[in-house]
Amino acid sequence: MTWLTEYVRPKIRTLLGRREVPDNLWVQCPACQQMLYHTELAKNLKVCTHCGHHLRPLAEERLDWTFDNGEYTRIELPKVPADPLRFRDTKRYIDRLRDAREKTGLDDAIVVAHGTIGGQKAVVAAMAFEFIGGSMGAAVGEGFVAAARLAILQQAGFVCYTASGGARMMEGAVSLMQLPRTIIALDMVKAAGLPYIAVLTDPTTGGISASFAMLGDIHIAEPNAEIGFAGARVIEQTVREKLPEGFQRSEYLLEHGVIDMVVPRPQMAETLARVLSLLRRAELSQAA
Repeated sequence: MTWLTEYVRPKIRTLLGRREVPDNLWVQCPACQQMLYHTELAKNLKVCTHCGHHLRPLAEERLDWTFDNGEYTRIELPKVPADPLRFRDTKRYIDRLRDAREKTGLDDAIVVAHGTIGGQKAVVAAMAFEFIGGSMGAAVGEGFVAAARLAILQQAGFVCYTASGGARMMEGAVSLMQLPRTIIALDMVKAAGLPYIAVLTDPTTGGISASFAMLGDIHIAEPNAEIGFAGARVIEQTVREKLPEGFQRSEYLLEHGVIDMVVPRPQMAETLARVLSLLRRAELSQAA
C-alpha cells in the first residue's frame, strides 16, 4: 500500500462520487466463456453471438418470442393439491414449492397461452426449467391437459416447448400418472384433427421424453439440446460400452431419425408458422 492507494484514490472517489454498477449487465456464455452484454444477448434471443450456444430462457420469454408481435393471452391453470404425499427430504416439499413460486413468479413448471403464430391460431405450452428443474407433477399434468382442451375448443394448433429433468419425485406415483394423462390428452387433440408440434429444448429428459415430448406430428429441437430418458452415465454403466460422441444431443438424434429438424432459436417462430400452415392445409384437404 502507498500514499496513492491509501490517500489519493479515496479522495478522488469522494470527489467524483461512487457510481453503482448493476451486477447483471454481463452474462458469461457457459460454452465459450465469452462475456455477453445483456441487451445484445436479449436481442439475439439468448443465443451466444460468439459460438451460437443457446442459453436457457424463461418460459415466459419463449411465449414472447413465439407469438406474433409478442402478443398472447395466458390462461389460469387448474389448481391441484399442493403436497399430496406430505413429502420431506432435506426440506419440506411445500417449502420448496413456496420458494420456487417466490423466485419465479410462477405457480408451477408450465405456462399456457393462446394467440397467433404467423396469423394462425395456436395454443402454446412452455415448460419452465427454472421451476424445480421443470419437473412434472400434478400441476404440470393438469396444465398440459388444459392446453390440449383449449386447442380443441379453439380448433387451434398445439405447440409445446419441453424443458424438464423428468417426473417430480416429491409426488411419487401422482407424478408418474401424469404420463398416461398427457398421452390421452394428445389423443384427443389428434382425434380432433389438430396438429401437435413438440419443440425439444435443453434439457428434455426422463418422464417428459417418455410421454408427450416424443408424440408430436413434428419434432423440432434447438441446437445441441440434451434429449433422452436416462443419463448418459447410467446408460454407459448399464450397457458397459462407450457412447458415441454427441449421444443424446439434437444433431445426433436428427442424424439417426429420432427428430425431424434442428432449428436455431431466432428462426423458431417462422418455422413453427410454416409447419402449422402445412399441417393445417394437409388436414383440411383430408377432411374434404
